[in-house]
Amino acid sequence: MTSIERTAYPRFAKLTSARMLHVSFTPEPDEIEWAREHTNSPQALLAVLVALKCHQKMARFPAAGKVPEEVVDHVRRRLGLDDDVEPDHGAGRTAKWHRKQIRTRLGVTYDPPRARPGR
Repeated sequence: MTSIERTAYPRFAKLTSARMLHVSFTPEPDEIEWAREHTNSPQALLAVLVALKCHQKMARFPAAGKVPEEVVDHVRRRLGLDDDVEPDHGAGRTAKWHRKQIRTRLGVTYDPPRARPGR
């Protein structure tokens, strides 16, 4: 039987290994530089990089609060941010803009009507 993590809508494994954190969720230097150019606070920087790495791994943006704390902690440590910095895009419009910037960086098109023909 196929595991839930390998389905069309991938989810986070219950326990994320240190190797998985390193391989899938460690931001590259160019990604960090890019994110710094598109954000204006440590909270937004963390939110954008967590969203970027999640989209790269899962091909979607997880709902708020659905990213395991160990993933957020891993990215936070890689950025050298204080433990009290939480991911926060800011206003709803800013979160939408961040997602658009991430899709552009990854070359992903957002077109729900075309993705769901016949609905």
